[in-house]
Amino acid sequence: MIRFNRLQTRLTVLYMGLFGVALVLVAIAVVTAVTRSAQTVVRGELRASGQVYNQIWAARSGQLRQGAAVLAQDYGFREAVATNDEATVRSALDNLRVRQKVNGAMIVGVDGYVTAAGLNPDEASIDTLFRGLQSGDRDAGVLGIGGQPYQVVAAPIMAPVLIGWVVFVERLDQTQMQTLESLSAIPLSATVMTRSQAGWRDMGGSTTPLGDTIESQAKADDPRPVTAAMPEGPAMLLARPLPSFDEASAAVLVLDYPLNRAMKPYESLFLALALIGLAGLGMLMLGTWMLARGLTRPISALDDAVHRLQQGEHAEVEVRSTDEIGRLASSFNAMAGDIRDREARLTHMAMHDQETGLPNRRSLERGAGNTPGGYVALIGVDRFEIVRNAIGYDSMAQLLAALGARLADLTPGAAIARVGAGALGLVFEAGEDAEALEIIAEICEAAEQPVRLNGATVDVSLSAGLARAGQSLSSVDSAVDRAAIALDQTRAARRRCGMFDAPAYGDPGGNLSLISELMTAVQNGEVWLAYQPKYDLRADRINGCEALMRWRHPRRGFVSPDLFIGMAEETGHIRPLTEWVIRQAIQDQRLLAAAGHALTVSVNISGRLLSDEDFAAFALNEVVTSGADLCFEITETAVIDNPEIALGVIDRFAEAGICVSIDDYGSGLSSLAYLKRIRADELKIDKAFVLSLDESSRDALLVKSTIDLAHSLGLKVVAEGVETPTALALLRGMGCDIAQGYLIGKPVALADLVERLAEPAEPEQIVAA
Repeated sequence: MIRFNRLQTRLTVLYMGLFGVALVLVAIAVVTAVTRSAQTVVRGELRASGQVYNQIWAARSGQLRQGAAVLAQDYGFREAVATNDEATVRSALDNLRVRQKVNGAMIVGVDGYVTAAGLNPDEASIDTLFRGLQSGDRDAGVLGIGGQPYQVVAAPIMAPVLIGWVVFVERLDQTQMQTLESLSAIPLSATVMTRSQAGWRDMGGSTTPLGDTIESQAKADDPRPVTAAMPEGPAMLLARPLPSFDEASAAVLVLDYPLNRAMKPYESLFLALALIGLAGLGMLMLGTWMLARGLTRPISALDDAVHRLQQGEHAEVEVRSTDEIGRLASSFNAMAGDIRDREARLTHMAMHDQETGLPNRRSLERGAGNTPGGYVALIGVDRFEIVRNAIGYDSMAQLLAALGARLADLTPGAAIARVGAGALGLVFEAGEDAEALEIIAEICEAAEQPVRLNGATVDVSLSAGLARAGQSLSSVDSAVDRAAIALDQTRAARRRCGMFDAPAYGDPGGNLSLISELMTAVQNGEVWLAYQPKYDLRADRINGCEALMRWRHPRRGFVSPDLFIGMAEETGHIRPLTEWVIRQAIQDQRLLAAAGHALTVSVNISGRLLSDEDFAAFALNEVVTSGADLCFEITETAVIDNPEIALGVIDRFAEAGICVSIDDYGSGLSSLAYLKRIRADELKIDKAFVLSLDESSRDALLVKSTIDLAHSLGLKVVAEGVETPTALALLRGMGCDIAQGYLIGKPVALADLVERLAEPAEPEQIVAA
């Protein structure tokens, strides 16, 4: 295989290419000149043959015209024609037809009656001939009879007035064309073609694909030979028009000569030129190859050295001369030495932290990969930002370097690196998780000794996260990443050391796709609203329900609302979800009303939407235009981020007659100041207090005081999380207005809720439930 990346090859190919281009140009010039010369000769022969045929046509037409005139002037013949003596006329026509050697003879009377000898013309041919003769413009020409072209010559019969015409008919067949072909100096082909509705037809009745070319030449006064694409290849073609009795069925003489025949005599010349060119090209290739080889050998040695250098090997070339190539070899050797030194510095920089001089994360991951049965620990400085801000960035880097040196002394031979801003990585071996936790706890305790920096003593507190090196069943592939997550988990649990907890970490990456799948699920009907009834303790009946979003994923099964609602809030998709819930709740409330159940439907409104004026306008428009009886449940802490706008939106809801409920009261940072300013209709006690109401007197006291506070502010009280009859009885005794929980009813689909409401329920049945 030819290697074009070699200079020797390129030089050879370059010179060969230039010589080849020159040969091609010469060949093109020779072929063009020969071709043009051959075409000129063919054109001349075609034009000469066309003129010869014109002369033959004219001579034959004159001969037939003269014979017809002699017969037309014969007294006896004219008398026979005048007296309609058909036997005499036909006998005379046969005798003259034989003497003139024509295919047929006819007498055409002025009344259109025809007496023919030798052929039987059809009516169409007779009509065409009669119109031509009667017009006086044509007495000779081509006439189609039975689909075949004929040369027709006529002479008038005068007695003394015109009484008809003597007509001689001679078929234009291949014999005549062969006679014409034999008169040419070149073996051309000749034929007569006539125009028809299907195109131009030859004497055999076949149509030709060269109709456009023939048509253009048939209309020319002096047609010239042109090049045409014939089935056998390109050819020179000349179509000379012939006189015709029918203008619609014009006739032409077509002469053609294939160009490959014209070029045949020159094939030996072309072959000789090609052989000479190939021989010269071969000699040039050999000479150039030998010359280039001597020039490129030292360059090839340099190229090999460069490849070794590229692969990380140290390479030098031998300097054999003082010319340009020798000086290039010397420069290469100097460059190779500089590259070796610079590469060593770059490798050290790539594998080490620039602030502390410790190995970096990449170095630690390499060490973890070489210890598949070991453990990776991430040791973090507690209160890192506070310590860094106190001692400064430079001193913090010195502190981390000192801790790294201390860890190196405590674990000789272990891989140590700076992994994050305030974290050091450590790879060590241990038998099992418990042993690894014990080892890292001892290391952290030993490394927490105060560090002396710039004349000051800095106390250090350390935490550590552990992960097994090698593969893991979790979604986090890197052992260093798992150790970092373990450090966060350990700090969150307020422990010093801890292992990576895969179940607790879950699959955050997989959860990211939930949002896009959730929006698709809304459109596909995979999401629906479940309704949990709310029991009015004063009226002893169900007077409302809370709309709760439910999602059954086709692959994951039931997805917790806490998961996808929280992610929707974080990603900004909570608004379209809430808008869908409002529309669906209004639609479902209509269905409840149609079934005879007038219930207030509660809808949870995220705190992120309370500062969204556009959402507020949407919600007001939907509720007001539909006349729905909705209650918007909001958390008290939702107004903290942007209180003025949030309180304004709540006021707009209240003015529009929409019930506002303060949800999860007591679970967050409850503020009496905000509680006083919120225009709410009801207060909903968080289930954390209600679930233990029958077990904890403190919770009972808090619930009772909250109910009294809400009533004093003019608010109804809803207790959620009611699951036992005892809790329900206590709430009734405390004056609670509405109860909600599994005791009253679990969240169910709309159809199940309608069925539940259709069954009469006494207060005792509710308690017994």
